[in-house]
Amino acid sequence: MTQWLERQAAVRDRRGLVRRPVPRSADDRCIDLASNDYLGLSMDSRLTKAAAEAASRWGTGATSSRLVAGTTRLHLEVEQELAQFTGMAAGLVFSSGYLANLGVITALGGPGTLIVADEHCHASMIDGFRLSRSRTEFFEHNHAGEAGRLLAERTEPRALIAVESVYSVLGDEAPLQDLLSFAQEYDATLLIDEAHSLGVAGSGDFQGHGAVAGTSLAGHPSVIVTATLSKALGSQGGVVLGPELLREHLVNRARSFMFDTGLAPASAAAALAAVHVIRDEPWRAASVRSIAAALGSGLADALENMGTTMAPSAGAVQSIAMPSSEAALKVADAARAAGVHIGCFRPPSVPDGISRLRLTARATLTPEDIEHSCAVLRTLLEDHP
Repeated sequence: MTQWLERQAAVRDRRGLVRRPVPRSADDRCIDLASNDYLGLSMDSRLTKAAAEAASRWGTGATSSRLVAGTTRLHLEVEQELAQFTGMAAGLVFSSGYLANLGVITALGGPGTLIVADEHCHASMIDGFRLSRSRTEFFEHNHAGEAGRLLAERTEPRALIAVESVYSVLGDEAPLQDLLSFAQEYDATLLIDEAHSLGVAGSGDFQGHGAVAGTSLAGHPSVIVTATLSKALGSQGGVVLGPELLREHLVNRARSFMFDTGLAPASAAAALAAVHVIRDEPWRAASVRSIAAALGSGLADALENMGTTMAPSAGAVQSIAMPSSEAALKVADAARAAGVHIGCFRPPSVPDGISRLRLTARATLTPEDIEHSCAVLRTLLEDHP
């Protein structure tokens, strides 16, 4: 085993794919274009106060699985609030968004279920496909017609279409209405991961409620939504939203719910506070999308000189294709040294194998932050074509 591990380490080093956690201090002064704290709520005093009060009242952890002694009234309250906020009938919270996807996919999958999935689905969904033992067919990114063809050819009695509403790497949006039409035509269920959409997407009275809320998908019996509480909501955990019958099924069949310690009360309370903030302050969702557009505009000329462009973002994510993993890492390291923290996504974190710099907008960035970040990145991109 040791020799194999050494060979694996050498391969990662040779390919420029070594990853190491870089600790940050509590007073880190870098401009944050890397985290998923899209609305700037993780340090909001309303969330930190709610978390502290919940920890004082309920303890630092849930103490057991939800089915033993780990369910508090707080868990039920956040589930009900999230369901109402997104326009879904019922919700079930998990300890992470990853576990929420694993739980719902494995509980619905099996030899009798065909999974038709977008090739850019997140790793948590892909792991769910594998663990479910379902036949899984991938369709070309955002090609709803290909998904329909795969459904038309199926032999299994059940089918699940798996997509993200806003994709984590490219930042583009899925053709949800077209996919719902195919789900209805072929008696399938549409599973939508709203990890990068909840708190950011939505319009009118549904600013920040996600891509599903306020549309014909919300509350539809053929639609299931998953989301994380750790991105725009500034907390921790995950949720599955759908019909009450689905919730009951997951309580009894989702192993990542049944056998995992429940979500910490402090995280549940912080997420609940975040939902209230988003509802009361819809400007945050509109601001993060506006800032994402400003970042794209500020880098447009530099990207054109590189012979590339930045695709329009449906949320907070802006993605820049780089010629190699080494080039992406050099720019990311240099940007951090200059006070701008950006994401560096290399295989296997990118679904198409193309290394990218990922910029994530945050609602609380100032015009000065945006201007400085763009200036730093323009210089670095010109030096590393």
